Amino acid sequence: MTARKTPGGGRWIQHWEPENDTFWKEKGAKIANRNLLFSVISEHIGFSIWSLWSVLVLFMGPEYGIDPAGKFFLVAMATLVGACVRVPYTFAVARFGGRNWTVMSAGLLLVPGVAAFIVMEPGTSYTTFMVVALLTGVGGGNFASSMTNINAFFPLHKKGWALGLNAGGGNIGVAAIQLVTLAVIAVAGDGQPRVLLSIYLPLVVVSATFAWLRMDNLAVMKNDSGAFKETARDAHTWIMSFLYIGTFGSFIGYSFAFGLVLQNQFDRTPLQAASLTFIGPLLGSLIRPLGGWLADRYGGARITLWNFAAMGLATAVILLASVQESLGLFLSGFIVLFVLTGVGNGSTYKMIPGIFQAKARILGLVGEEANHYGRRLSGAAIGVIGAVGGLGGLGINLAFRQSFLSTGTGISAFAAFLVFYAVCFVVTWAVYLRRPVGGGRTRTVAGGAGATEQSEERPSFARV
Repeated sequence: MTARKTPGGGRWIQHWEPENDTFWKEKGAKIANRNLLFSVISEHIGFSIWSLWSVLVLFMGPEYGIDPAGKFFLVAMATLVGACVRVPYTFAVARFGGRNWTVMSAGLLLVPGVAAFIVMEPGTSYTTFMVVALLTGVGGGNFASSMTNINAFFPLHKKGWALGLNAGGGNIGVAAIQLVTLAVIAVAGDGQPRVLLSIYLPLVVVSATFAWLRMDNLAVMKNDSGAFKETARDAHTWIMSFLYIGTFGSFIGYSFAFGLVLQNQFDRTPLQAASLTFIGPLLGSLIRPLGGWLADRYGGARITLWNFAAMGLATAVILLASVQESLGLFLSGFIVLFVLTGVGNGSTYKMIPGIFQAKARILGLVGEEANHYGRRLSGAAIGVIGAVGGLGGLGINLAFRQSFLSTGTGISAFAAFLVFYAVCFVVTWAVYLRRPVGGGRTRTVAGGAGATEQSEERPSFARV
């Protein structure tokens, strides 16, 4: 393995072979883990900035003149941009280098942070708030570039854990900013949003500095428009995008909306809401690596299937609590649902490289050729799936907005979410776990020979 420094371009590793056990044990693991650590730090701050408006709305009392529907819409706009920028952020890693782009994307977080610092006061127009909320969406793009970068550093049998840890550490940024908000409201009051921003702006600079000093670029990563087109034509990309709406879309959507739901459905004060909102996102983030580990051990499709069933049950509990107006039952169900979104986030993301590795075997590819095929297509697919999945958060916030506009509660929104999780359960089973009709013997494809692709494909995906 050799590394070089390019003028203004940072450190580049020319040779990277993570599937080679000797290379991995002697050199690869140490380098990959170091990059993972500082990727987590940067992504963590990115998630905090992305979710900034989920906590800034807690500071927006009656003097701001914005009703609950307007606040849900502000939060939804940040989610929208965060989802859309994930595709270009995915390609930026290969264009600029993983380390270089991490530095640049971290630096971009200063723009929405400074803008929010300037405008956060009564009398600012709703349009101005909307524009600033849109700017915070750049924090959502950090997830896609970070996951694409880390995906290239680790061997297939380590990807579930590594991607789960990377994503989980980033997701904790949502809970972290909610905890800091709680402290700010408790100490300075709910009229001091600039105190919160004064804490996070320096952290943006720190994360960019760490990435500059301690991360690496992989020269083997290349932008491949052909891979993007190929994954865009592949049905599995869109199926996994749909499932990721159910897991990550739920996590980010609930994280952004939880405080507003507590305020408007259960009449909690900003301090009371802030004292509760961080619990779910924190647990959902911490559990995500476990979801990846379980997927590595038992198969992502199996874990994802039963996770959707459990999410449906938790949503049914939330519905019951909403009807009975039981805050305790509501919180218990919601916290369990947050935990399940974390497990599902880890298991679905593990499925992505596994699916394309399985497709390589179905096509008869072996060894490094199969590994290259899997890395190439899974890297491209991550951007698409991450973007579409992020739009699930937009859908959740818009569903809450409409539900509160129509009925004054979130009951109709939760009913819709319950139906959606049932559909996700059926899709996971039908595509990745259902045996072919006819009762014939099936087996996992190990090479290019054997039964037809249709009869072999479903069993081969059962362990992705």
